[in-house]
Amino acid sequence: MAVLIASELRKEFAGDPLFEGVSFTVGRRDRLSLAGANGAGKTTLLRTIAGETSLQGGKLAFAKGTRVALHDQRPPLEPRARSKSASADFDRATSKTLPCRPGAMVADYDVTLRDYALSGARDLLAVEDELRALEQAMADGAHDDATLRRYAEAQARLEHGGGWAWRDHASAAVRGLGFADADLDRPLGTFSGGELTRASLARALSGGPDLLLLDEPTNHLDVRNLEWLERELETLDAAVILVAHDRWFLEAVTTSVLELAPGGAHYFAGPWHEWRQEKAVRAAAAGRTADRVSEDITRLERFVERFRYKKSKAKQAQAKLTQIARLEKERSAARQEVASLTTKRRSLGFDFLDPPRSGRVVLEAHDVGLAAGDKELLEGAELVVERGEKVGLVGPNGAGKTTLLAALLGGHALGHGSIRLGHGVVLGYFSQHALELPATGSVLDATVAATGLARPKAQTLLGRFLFSGWETHERAVTALSGGERRRLGLALLVASGANFLVLDEPTNHLDVDSREALEAALEAFPGTVLLVSHDRALLDAVPGRIVAFEGLALRSYEGGWADLERERSSADDVATPPKPARAAKPRPAKRAPSELELIEGEIAGVEARIAELERTLADDWTNMDALGAHRAARDELATLLERWEALFGEARAT
Repeated sequence: MAVLIASELRKEFAGDPLFEGVSFTVGRRDRLSLAGANGAGKTTLLRTIAGETSLQGGKLAFAKGTRVALHDQRPPLEPRARSKSASADFDRATSKTLPCRPGAMVADYDVTLRDYALSGARDLLAVEDELRALEQAMADGAHDDATLRRYAEAQARLEHGGGWAWRDHASAAVRGLGFADADLDRPLGTFSGGELTRASLARALSGGPDLLLLDEPTNHLDVRNLEWLERELETLDAAVILVAHDRWFLEAVTTSVLELAPGGAHYFAGPWHEWRQEKAVRAAAAGRTADRVSEDITRLERFVERFRYKKSKAKQAQAKLTQIARLEKERSAARQEVASLTTKRRSLGFDFLDPPRSGRVVLEAHDVGLAAGDKELLEGAELVVERGEKVGLVGPNGAGKTTLLAALLGGHALGHGSIRLGHGVVLGYFSQHALELPATGSVLDATVAATGLARPKAQTLLGRFLFSGWETHERAVTALSGGERRRLGLALLVASGANFLVLDEPTNHLDVDSREALEAALEAFPGTVLLVSHDRALLDAVPGRIVAFEGLALRSYEGGWADLERERSSADDVATPPKPARAAKPRPAKRAPSELELIEGEIAGVEARIAELERTLADDWTNMDALGAHRAARDELATLLERWEALFGEARAT
């Protein structure tokens, strides 16, 4: 059953279309992923569906009584343009926003996590109040038809939202996203920005919506929380529309893809990886079409060139010119499709400098004791990283990954033990919150100061990281958004010349193309990498070793993330069998020429023979043998051309 039908949606900003011609249908238990370049309008489309912004064209048709919840990237304590929270619930039967409980608008700092999460289902809270009032009225003797009908209707609305067990589901969502029971009564003002984002996601899930809208739901989730969310979305009896850049998450969750592109949208029914394959297939098919049409145009042009000035063929030559004009339009359309499908989105330009060679041991941690306040993180931990290694550092949120990196940089004291960098190590650090950026100066000034580049080269570097134009280069670093600060931090890291990269969540706020560009650059980087990330695709592709926080120790696993998962899940710790040798790919057989190509070859041969005979006759027109041979060759050419036209028509028809 369709929960939402969108028809020919159009959204404009300042008179210019952001997206147009967007049509799709999403049913219960569908998981639709929105794809498209940054700025294509994915977040705007979600907010439009939630009723937070208007359309300039098209129609949204919801099933009667549809309850909608939106989780977006704005934390719940951030000011809103409207009095609406990050999770918005609507009664689509009346197309009106349901009454908002105190604290469910822009959340108050004093509202507890429990109340904030439950406010995601304020309509269910209102139904509960109504049921209690009706039960009291019936206990006092009100058994008229109107009271009984109101009670039955309220009971049906509560059942639609999950019944009396919805509060248990809300609590499970809060716990599944990494909060402890002790957190439930803490005011929102005591949580970090990442925790508030997780609270917003818990609130969206708590109310049992019919249509769940998720904008970057994987931000600030560790792997355990990510896997819980994947399982939750797989079993959720609702329609889901989401925007995400975590490739493993998209693969686990997505059942269909809607790609927003200039001039319209393309819908694909199938998982995320099949959409990417289908997109490549479409590009290849469009390329083949363009090549085939080009060949047809060349053949027709040769025909026209031969016969346009000969009376017997002039009419046919003119018809071929008309056909050429039509084919050129077809070729142009095919080439445009190839360009739209194969042009890489504007992604970040990772191109690390060749670093100086360090000593064999890059990092050595011995008998490390580490704590954060009263919480003990490590006790007697050991870690050695050698030159050229790429090591992933993993663990749940709060395990101490960022604290360990801070200790490595001298920003956090050890309880005991030592951490030592090796000889010739030049360390480049990229923090989760871009804390390494200067507190004063412009973007360009910060780049020149950090890299030592001349201003023109610094401007080129900034352009590769999407900082374009004089106004952008002269913006104060303190005025940059979170995503812009991370891009600037990556730009400075790329040009630092460091031979030991220490990266804390480098893929946050990066789109899929930029993540894959970073992945390829790190794989090719000749130095040493220590990487903290929850991006499982990155952890599987780049590290040759994973170091995990387990208990109060650090444990090493050879290989990437998939190898870690296999080893952890193997009860008997049996070694993974070696991969079978790949069979040699059979060499494709050489394609036999088609009959059309054979005829063209014969035509070329006959034309060459005619040209030679005409040169002979030019010297001696009384040569009767040459005249006879010329006449026979012309007849043969006419026969071949008739056959060529027939074959060409058949080829076009197929």
